[in-house]
Amino acid sequence: MKNVKGHLIINVVPGSIAEEMEIQKGDKLLKINGEDVEDIFDYQYMIQDEFVDLIILKPNGEEWELEIDKEYDDDLGIIFDNGLMDDYKSCTNKCIFCFIDQMPKGMRDTLYFKDDDTRLSFLQGNYVTLTNMSDSDIDRILKYHLSPINVSFQTTNPELRVKMLHNRFAGEALNKVKRLCEPGTGIELNGQIVLCKGVNDGAELHRSLSDLNDLRPNLKSVSIVPVGLSKFRDGLYPLEPFNAEDAKEVIREVEYWQDKIYAESGSHFVHASDEWYMIAGLDIPPASIYDGYGQLENGVGMVRLLMDEFREALDMVRNNYADYIKDYKDELSIATGRLIYPYIKMLSQEAMDICPGLKVHVYEIVNNFFGERITVSGLLTGQDIIAQMKDVPKGNRMLLPQNVLRSGENYLLDDVTVPQIEESLNTKVDIIKSPGYCLVSDFFQIEEEKFL
Repeated sequence: MKNVKGHLIINVVPGSIAEEMEIQKGDKLLKINGEDVEDIFDYQYMIQDEFVDLIILKPNGEEWELEIDKEYDDDLGIIFDNGLMDDYKSCTNKCIFCFIDQMPKGMRDTLYFKDDDTRLSFLQGNYVTLTNMSDSDIDRILKYHLSPINVSFQTTNPELRVKMLHNRFAGEALNKVKRLCEPGTGIELNGQIVLCKGVNDGAELHRSLSDLNDLRPNLKSVSIVPVGLSKFRDGLYPLEPFNAEDAKEVIREVEYWQDKIYAESGSHFVHASDEWYMIAGLDIPPASIYDGYGQLENGVGMVRLLMDEFREALDMVRNNYADYIKDYKDELSIATGRLIYPYIKMLSQEAMDICPGLKVHVYEIVNNFFGERITVSGLLTGQDIIAQMKDVPKGNRMLLPQNVLRSGENYLLDDVTVPQIEESLNTKVDIIKSPGYCLVSDFFQIEEEKFL
């Protein structure tokens, strides 16, 4: 898509080249070196040279041509109104497992936007299906060396992928991955498979992992995550939750490929998200299985990392703060999702075991809003937390995991804010960051920096 309107400048960095050239807030960037600028990747690529020619449109309609001599790679100091410098590409699929289609009506508009923009994969780590991508998009990825790209595969069976994504181009999109993985491209990818019972599991999963194994070394890892099923599925494709035996079968498949690929390359490559082990009632694997935790955002290894960091920090408290914890007294509560609850309960007990004056109440919050099948903390709502925490002992303060909040905001999925929770429960609320040492820090009110 060619840019014809320019890119609005909302600020200029003080002391920058842009300020020196009298570029100002409210101006628009039209062209660089005589070429249109589609997005942030074009912009960053075009301004690298030592000589840059800009066309700037002033609010009064004047066009300024600015010839800039600078050091190679020097930034111009221009801040645009849209970090991507382009409209976000929305998803054209109608996936049978899409969680956004399982959302109730009446929530804020941004929660219903489905992105499928490869540029956001590079910038923010989003997973994309590639169905929105053209050959020219692939050309730009290779030209600008955008890496890593996170791809949501679901299956490598073209016909089944068409069915699962409800998009007639979904099978063809797999060819784009092969192009990115050609020898010499230098493009790295990570993959995920959202597993749906009776659809892409069993023999189909085995086929997919076999095909994806052939894309190494460009494809660095693949995570397997179970489909999330809310109670709002009327009229949607019939899907059933996985049971313990199903989960054990998935883990056996993952372990087969881990053993095979590790023997060949020293990488485990395929990873089951933590939820599979919880459903199966099996122990979370050791840290060595997770190859440096490259897929934490997909729930792969989060529990193992939490436990290991927590226990390491707890050992430090036991060894370095013996006099402090001997006299320390506090009573607090934690509200968390049902999936992680047993682990938080266990770790809290370990903290209380070394400090008799510490009392921690841990509560699992049932997700009545989306339905009891949704058990992760990140999809808890303020209304469920308030309703279920009203009449239980909370101590002096209540802890909530950071992932209940929308990124960078102070409200939950249902727009209930942290202050509203505090007011409703008449309790101070502390938001806990994900590293395990942060939980220890909050338990004993010791600065986080002490554990770094």
